[in-house]
Amino acid sequence: MTALYRDQPWRPPRPQNVVIPGPAGPLEAIVEDPAEEGGGEPPALAVVCHPHPLYQGTMRNKVVHTVARAANRLGAPSVRFNFRGVGASAGGWDEGRGETEDVLAVIEWARRRWPDRPLWLAGFSFGSYVALQAAAAAAPAALVTVAPPVQRFPLGEGPAPRLPWLVVQGQADELVDWQAVQAWVEARPQPPELVLLPETSHFFHGRLNELQAAVQDFLQRTARGSEA
Repeated sequence: MTALYRDQPWRPPRPQNVVIPGPAGPLEAIVEDPAEEGGGEPPALAVVCHPHPLYQGTMRNKVVHTVARAANRLGAPSVRFNFRGVGASAGGWDEGRGETEDVLAVIEWARRRWPDRPLWLAGFSFGSYVALQAAAAAAPAALVTVAPPVQRFPLGEGPAPRLPWLVVQGQADELVDWQAVQAWVEARPQPPELVLLPETSHFFHGRLNELQAAVQDFLQRTARGSEA
């Protein structure tokens, strides 16, 4: 029986600092696994990508943490990690190419740790771009892209994901034009599910609960759909 919502009070899992082998050297990461707090069999495993490394983006970003927490509340372990050159991760900025290799290495590591579990792949801002770039090779069961930077990176390149996919965008985003995101979504061959949050900035100040609820609802529906 997979662990989705449970009746007893929920406790956040204890963060574990881990080091994952990466293509440019070790990658710093945080694992949060509800099973270590008494959870049941996980419905999936979640890997979450952080925003732009050159603009203070790290795995400790509050949006990244919120997305990981949504997965945790459904019983899924989450892996947040620092791209190459961020924090204690080896290497240096590689314009998205090496960062895509980084997330694929993290996914490979996570799949060895939690074998036979579906992958929930997510990213915030630049991390959305990397998650999309990695999706074809990683074959996730679900994809979550928060504030995808459609005007800054070539998100239209590559095959369109054919899987459950959620886009969450704030309508007061000062860095990503929500109307451009909406147009990009509607132009996809198979448009992803789009959640627009009014009066919400790029970093979801004061709106993290709404973000978590949107992601959690989507992932729960995805998990239940895969069990049907």
